[in-house]
Order: sequence, then C-alpha cells, then structure tokens
Amino acid sequence: MDDTATGQTLPILKFFRHLRRRRILDECPIGPTAFRAAIANVPLLARLPEPEREKLRRLATLFLHEKIFESSGNLALTEAMKIRIAALACLPILHLDLDWYAGWRTVVVFPTEFVRPREAMDDVGVMHEWEEILGGEAWDRGPVILSWADVEASGQGDGYNVVIHEMAHKLDMLNGPCDGFPPLHRGMRPSAWTQDFTAAFEDFNVRLDRAEYTPVDPYAGESPSEFFAVLSEYFFERPALVHDEFPAVYAQMCQFYRTDPLQRTPSLG
Repeated sequence: MDDTATGQTLPILKFFRHLRRRRILDECPIGPTAFRAAIANVPLLARLPEPEREKLRRLATLFLHEKIFESSGNLALTEAMKIRIAALACLPILHLDLDWYAGWRTVVVFPTEFVRPREAMDDVGVMHEWEEILGGEAWDRGPVILSWADVEASGQGDGYNVVIHEMAHKLDMLNGPCDGFPPLHRGMRPSAWTQDFTAAFEDFNVRLDRAEYTPVDPYAGESPSEFFAVLSEYFFERPALVHDEFPAVYAQMCQFYRTDPLQRTPSLG
C-alpha cells in the first residue's frame, strides 16, 4: 500500500473506532453504582475529583470491552474485580487515550503471586536457572499478568501499585524494547528525558551501593525500565516523594502523563 493510501486509511479507521467506542459508552457503560462499589476500597481512585472519576469510568468501560480477561489458578474472577483492574489500568492514561494500550488484548489474573522459570548465561558461559516469584508481568505484544492479591494491595497510597507498574511497561514497549523510554509527546525533548532519567537512575544506584536508606523501592535500581515503572507507581500513589527525590524526573513525568498529581490539575496539554 502506498503512502497516500495509508494516509487516507488511518483517519477512516480512527473515525470508525471512535464511533464504535461512542456506541459502547452509550449502550453498555459501567454503571456509576457498580463503579463506585468496585473502587470503594481503593483510596487512590476514590479520592479523585468527580470529573476525573467520571472520565476514568468511561475509560474503564472501553478497556473492559477491548481487553480479554482470563483467570488462572481456580480464581473466580468477578465483574467487580475486572472493573477494579480496569480502573487502575486506565489511571496512567486518564489524560492520554486508550490507543496507548494498543497492540495487546489479554489480562490474565492469578489468585496470588505466581512463579516464572528464568535462565541466564554468565560472563564465562555458564547457564544459570532459577525461579522468580512475581506479582505482575507484562509481555511484549502479549498479555499482562497480575496477581489478584497484589491488585488488592494496590492503590492504597503507599507507593505500591502492580497494575500501574505493568501498564508503565506496556507504555514503555510501544516504541521498541522496554528500556525506560516510552514514546514522547510532540514538544517533549528526548535528550532532556534521557538526561534527567539517566542522572536520577545513576544517582539512585550510587545510593543503593552505599547502602543508604531510600524511601523508593530498591527494585527501581534493577534497570532503566524498572526505574520508570516503579517511579510511575510512586508518581500516582505518592507524588510528593517523586517530586522531592527526583524533581527533574517528576517534571518529565508530568509532561508524559499530562497531569500533575500534586496539583490535581486535569491536564497539562
């Protein structure tokens, strides 16, 4: 297909996708009562201003219709549980668009943490195998996998949020490898993002190497991708902490997520 045809097709597809979403919202939305009940035990969501809660309810409705939920480990996955997951998943894109979650379809939910076999070869060529216990996992163009126990622990305002963490990885993967560098908006400078995040990541690891106390989960020091995902959790759960510890990173994240949780502004652009 030539460039002209592609340029004509994409707006048409977007138009029909918009119509389909409008019909879903008109004909089968998550009801306000069901939504309030599902997020009642999630302080992070329950304390949102009413306009933002309403926008989140609409986004969660579309998320439920565009994603497939599967349970594993004999978990009885209820509609309220799916609404809660959808609401947490949509918080990072509240001022973006559901298209930021394009390219994957499935959410798999286990009752508790799950085990994944891992293997890696060291510098001398010896293969090491081990098992890793996980509360969540995001596959490139594949499913998001969550532990329901960890979902229940998310959104309490303490900085832990497995759903936001895995959604941040999904955003990170949109433009290639999961490396802590998601696709930036027009007007954001890639060099500034790289400089601010690299400096903060390196400083954080220096502090870890010195065994200094840090209020941020040390897991953030594992890699640039984990640094972005962990700080995304704190950005929404404990924004003042990110602002105080990494002010330049906080400013970048305000631009990327198009919101400032400290100010509760609806949008920055």
